[in-house]
Amino acid sequence: MDPKNYKAMSIEDTLKDLNTSIETGLSEEEAKKRVEKYGLNEIPEKKKSPVLKFLSYFWGPIPWMIEIAAVLSIIVHHWEDFWIIFSLLILNAVVGFWEEKKAEDVISFLQNKMAVRARVLRDGKWKVIPGKFVVPGDIVRIRMGDIVPADIKLIDGDFLSVDQSALTGESLPVTKKLGEILFSGSIVKKGEMTGVVIATGLHTYFGKTVKLVEEAKTVSTYQKMILKVGNYLIILALILVAAVFFVAIYRQESIIETLRFSLVLTVAAIPAALPAVLSVTMAVGAYNLAKKQAIVRKLTAIDELAGVDILCSDKTGTLTQNKLTPGTPIGFGNFEREDVIFYGALASREEDNDPIDMAILNSLDKYGLKDKIKKFRQKNFVPFDPVRKRTEAEIEGEKNFRVSKGAPQVILDLCEISKEEREKAEKIVEGYAKHGYRALGVAIKEDDVWKFVGLIPLFDPPRPDAPRAVKAIKMMGVKIKMVTGDHASIAKHIGEMLGIGKKVVSMGELEERRKSGRDIASIVEESDIFAEVFPEHKYEIVESLQKKGHLVAMTGDGVNDAPALKKADCGIAVSGATDAARAAASVALLEPGLTVIADAIKEARKIFARMESYVVYRITETIRVLFFIALSIMVFNFYPINALMIVLIALLNDVPILAIAYDNVNIHKKPVKWNMHKVLMLSSLLGIAGVISSFLLLYIASDILHLSTAEIQTFIFLKLVVAGHLTIFVTRSERFLWSKPYPSGALFWSAVVTKVIATLIAAYGILISPINWWLIALIWGYAMIWMFVLDQVKAWSLKYMKSIY
Repeated sequence: MDPKNYKAMSIEDTLKDLNTSIETGLSEEEAKKRVEKYGLNEIPEKKKSPVLKFLSYFWGPIPWMIEIAAVLSIIVHHWEDFWIIFSLLILNAVVGFWEEKKAEDVISFLQNKMAVRARVLRDGKWKVIPGKFVVPGDIVRIRMGDIVPADIKLIDGDFLSVDQSALTGESLPVTKKLGEILFSGSIVKKGEMTGVVIATGLHTYFGKTVKLVEEAKTVSTYQKMILKVGNYLIILALILVAAVFFVAIYRQESIIETLRFSLVLTVAAIPAALPAVLSVTMAVGAYNLAKKQAIVRKLTAIDELAGVDILCSDKTGTLTQNKLTPGTPIGFGNFEREDVIFYGALASREEDNDPIDMAILNSLDKYGLKDKIKKFRQKNFVPFDPVRKRTEAEIEGEKNFRVSKGAPQVILDLCEISKEEREKAEKIVEGYAKHGYRALGVAIKEDDVWKFVGLIPLFDPPRPDAPRAVKAIKMMGVKIKMVTGDHASIAKHIGEMLGIGKKVVSMGELEERRKSGRDIASIVEESDIFAEVFPEHKYEIVESLQKKGHLVAMTGDGVNDAPALKKADCGIAVSGATDAARAAASVALLEPGLTVIADAIKEARKIFARMESYVVYRITETIRVLFFIALSIMVFNFYPINALMIVLIALLNDVPILAIAYDNVNIHKKPVKWNMHKVLMLSSLLGIAGVISSFLLLYIASDILHLSTAEIQTFIFLKLVVAGHLTIFVTRSERFLWSKPYPSGALFWSAVVTKVIATLIAAYGILISPINWWLIALIWGYAMIWMFVLDQVKAWSLKYMKSIY
């Protein structure tokens, strides 16, 4: 049925039409039948045909050049060259197709992990399920921070404040009341209500749900940097190849042969494997992060995490266990400790599964209140929100009254209480705080007067892994700042226990210092712990630290944390965060605790190291091969290798390069960022050293060994393949090449196997002129010696650059 018709229907008629009940919801069996009838609650994506996708890899500038070279080989009847060039074309297509599919599989995996969740009533019990399994007729509870999973008619509760800007363009939140329709994809900013699902998937009013991984394919900062390097190499290659072409034409060489050679040289020099290397490295990295329970909502998060130098962490659930243990309550006035627990329980709601509510409700048995509370029921309930800082319930039973629980300061402000009693309460709260206990105030409203019932102390013990994780993150050069809504004394107690620091500042103090004209950004930068923080303060903390030049990661879990999570260089939605917080964050954690964040930072830095290794290698290799061939032709009028050999080199080089994505790397001890001056200087020096080694070997082959032209070309071909692969082992680490961690099996064996293949091609003259095993041994020994020479060049270059940067 069209959802517009449900808007006009009464709540009773809607429930009857959908054959559901507000008391029990649907049965699991009925829900399965409705999934079959209506389909999953998702928008099916239009997928491109795999055949068309594969064929697309034969269309584009690089494939065109390979295809023209293949056609020119047919024209001059070089059939061996044609088949090898054709093989290169097919290999590039297969590798590109496979890597793109792998990246898409990871993106799909991340989307499933980040799917919207729904709180539904099935068989009379509330449970949380993935949003895609919601069906028409499901009774759902919607509360602050939720992304609405389907079109819903509101059937119970007071009101909701809803952000529909992504759907309707309305900039301000709208208020939704009983009987109104809530559209799929809206974000609940305030309130809590129950509704019945009236439409799902393609049948929703807007026909689409909000996708939390919508930016998963965003190009990151260092992807952009690498693409710039790729463009630089392409321009360099085109200039040198054009120079070779015009020199050959000037010398009146065959135009077709020269054009074919120039095209092949261009293809070999241009980093054709660049998109594949990027795809597989980022995909492997994102998947590894997911295995460590950190889901990237967008791939830029990997870059951001690697560079973060300050982590602002929530206390509850991240540094502490979020398992509250109540102490002995204290009653005020005529109220006993049992009254404090009783009225506190009436101001709680079990189905919300809130840690504070559950801690109080679980204490009912201890104080013999289980039966007494059954005589009362909540007529209305206003849930806790970070601004009001309290819950409130209207109670019906033997007598009618209102109850509230929340932050002691807020509850005390609500009540009529003497100055002496207030000072007594504040002193007790202060005493609790010094021992790490947070206090909860409880009040009752009778005869239009709020009375202070008493205080409940709650202790949230630190997570066992927190001190170790704090130490690990600090050792990576990241400073941790604790952010909490708790009293300054509680924050300081926990901060000292975990080794975070002792310098505490409350947001009230910060505001006073701002009014006195002090530099707030400097105070924020120097502080270790922020206490009495409201969600809106988090944005201010992030902004102040960014003004000081820091890359900031901020954790959060509520809808009001969203602005700060977006503002941070890397927003981290903690385990159990609302859908809205996860949508705003760069990274979502599936497990609580700081260890997950520490692991995520390590993994991000590994990915950065692999990408940096690839960039240095790619520039080095282009300079080494392209400059050597171009200078040999232009200066000495000698072709050191032929077109076929260039294609073979390109074929054999692609495999080890792809394996870089799986390499073992050193984890940088400090936050990392791209230093292109360093990268270009290092790769240029290594490339020039490679050119010198090639010319020296060319001199040995021609003037000392007196080899024929064909033998020299095979000799140089094998040297370029073997030395090129050995260069990977030099560029993969800033340490000496024999230092740990050693290359991964994938990188090592792919390099070994391809070098062995090149050796066999040279030894048995497969498609090229053969050379003897003595010459092959000479090349291998020469290349191995130069590998260590290049390693020394690298060490000297890095040492020099550290002194100037």
